[in-house]
Amino acid sequence: MTTSLAAPRRSRGLRRDALIATGLIALALVPAAAGALRIGEIAADAPTTEANARFMEMPLPVVVHIVAALVYSLIGAFQFLPGLRSRRIGWHRFAGRALLVPAGVAVALSGLWMTAFYDVPPIDGLALQLSRFAVGILMLLFLVLGVRAVLRRDIGAHRGWMIRAYALAMGAGTQVLTSAPFAIAFGAPDEFWRLVQMDAGWLINIVVAEMIIRRGRHRRVVGVA
Repeated sequence: MTTSLAAPRRSRGLRRDALIATGLIALALVPAAAGALRIGEIAADAPTTEANARFMEMPLPVVVHIVAALVYSLIGAFQFLPGLRSRRIGWHRFAGRALLVPAGVAVALSGLWMTAFYDVPPIDGLALQLSRFAVGILMLLFLVLGVRAVLRRDIGAHRGWMIRAYALAMGAGTQVLTSAPFAIAFGAPDEFWRLVQMDAGWLINIVVAEMIIRRGRHRRVVGVA
């Protein structure tokens, strides 16, 4: 009886993991493609324009940001799979220590550096710059708290902080969804609507992350009860 129940449960777990991984990778694809084009532009020493001048004149920060974001988004897509994590806990720990956390720190620090020192387009006003600073600082904080929690063997808190950090990093993918319909319908936004679209991407991810964290806590409480 136990064996007959285990197979369908395992199959459902595999389907759930596949759906989670597919969704997260799809969310990362558009910004990853844009990043690949940017690196190709830098590598080919493309003509400098008003739009790419800051990247062409000082390419290292944006290259670090793009490469680290690609590693972080793809590794993270598999770190959060419940079935894979339980079956491959050794890989989960190695990937977190050697790949995910270093890449996440690089994403946050390079993002903060670019926000502080790159000349941004006029449409990216002060309010959006402050949002970027807040996101970068919070992502760093969440990563530190996540590492601290796992060192204390508080796995529930570790899971929550790492989900929050990943949600902020994946904001670029959600921002495609919050910006594209407006651009298609009305054209390029002004400074206010640019802020709304960008902040909406981060806020949506934060809300979804908190829902996932709360659901995980509820399951653990029910399991204990």
